[in-house]
Amino acid sequence: MSAEIRVQEAAFDPGAELSAFTPRAAAAGAGAMVSFTGLVRDLPGAGGLSRMVIEHYPGMTEKALEKIAAEAADRWPLGPVLILHRFGALTGQEPIMMVATASAHRVAAFEAAEFLMDYLKSRAPFWKKEETGDGTRWVAARSEDEDALGRWR
Repeated sequence: MSAEIRVQEAAFDPGAELSAFTPRAAAAGAGAMVSFTGLVRDLPGAGGLSRMVIEHYPGMTEKALEKIAAEAADRWPLGPVLILHRFGALTGQEPIMMVATASAHRVAAFEAAEFLMDYLKSRAPFWKKEETGDGTRWVAARSEDEDALGRWR
């Protein structure tokens, strides 16, 4: 398994990222590829989202993501893996993160992608602040996200 981990401020094109990932998956003999792209969503009833500001500690964040990619590779027979997460100021409907996995079989590719997404949502060292018409607030952990991790223990 080879993992490409990118934490970046710049916007990205999910289609272009998947097109770049596909030859790597094919070269590894993959029979399945799974990708997921998360978007910044608006906050109905909260005065509307003006922007989301994402902070992280450079170096620490990448090491944490490398560790979870390695754990996924220990659990499933994976080819290449892509974890891409943005930081900085983002507005509604911008891509915020992307995960892509490849494996010989679809079940491993799907499960590994879900595992990575659940980790990114609840454990990755990113701090998110929402700025709305009603004010600014830090995003707290949600019990649903914590519960989702329970299936991987």
